[in-house]
Amino acid sequence: MRRLILGLLLLVVGLSMVVTAGAASKLRVVATIPDLKTLTEAVGGEHVEVDTLARGTQNAHEVEIKPSLMLKLRRADALVVNGLDLDNWADLLIQGSNNANVVRGGAGFIDASRGIQVLEVPTTRVDRSMGDVHPLGNPHYTIDPGMAATVTDNIRQGLSRLAPEHRAAFDRNRQAFLGQVEEGMARWGKALEPFKGAKIVVYHPQWIYLLTRFGLVEDGWVEDRPGIPPSPGHLTQLIRRMKDDRVKVLVYAAWNDRSLVTRIAQETGAKPLLLASMVGGVKGVDSYIGMFDYNVKALVEALQ
Repeated sequence: MRRLILGLLLLVVGLSMVVTAGAASKLRVVATIPDLKTLTEAVGGEHVEVDTLARGTQNAHEVEIKPSLMLKLRRADALVVNGLDLDNWADLLIQGSNNANVVRGGAGFIDASRGIQVLEVPTTRVDRSMGDVHPLGNPHYTIDPGMAATVTDNIRQGLSRLAPEHRAAFDRNRQAFLGQVEEGMARWGKALEPFKGAKIVVYHPQWIYLLTRFGLVEDGWVEDRPGIPPSPGHLTQLIRRMKDDRVKVLVYAAWNDRSLVTRIAQETGAKPLLLASMVGGVKGVDSYIGMFDYNVKALVEALQ
């Protein structure tokens, strides 16, 4: 009986060691925003465990610095950042984590923006009076599915640097995912084709990549300047232009002032449209492909 019990204990210990070894072999990756989490999971597959610092319903420009987030980074093998000044708040977390893997220039630091065709790059000197204008250009590129090839290539290179033995798997995973994106692009493009040239007003200038990709036109912002609440004069001008241009849709994100959106929509007749600015930005939108399926369907229904 004792031999049987001892044998069972040895078996349990052996299995636990196998499980622990398997978990330890995975790269522990942290992404600053949910979009980069899902894209890293698509490339890394079974060889990564990925966490995110921001939630999909948050303003990605402003994430509260918390010890819990520093702890996530302390344990990480790699950090994937959006770059283009969107997530500069991560620098304080990196400093607090005391983890050499994820410092800028470190082996585990992955900038997903490398090689991106950046839109709205300022041609004049930028200062704080202009609001939240980014000197390097608009940083919300993950909202354009056409950028997935560049972003996932940056992630593939970073993961391969850390785990070269899985390079072939990362390559295969990336190609399979890009095949899904290509199928989606055909589907989304066909759905929005009848509405090319349609004018849309947005709350915050974070949608330009999505609108440009599918031939829609940004006709104004609710904000006076990026990140600056609108003045009464700005709202009066915006409402007048929306009426004159017969704007049908007013796009906003989960973190915007919904009551203000409702008021503008009532005065202009435009439809207030909540879109997912990131994965998880709308309930049930929990994948990168799913984010575009949701956003495109919502745009089509609103523009009809």
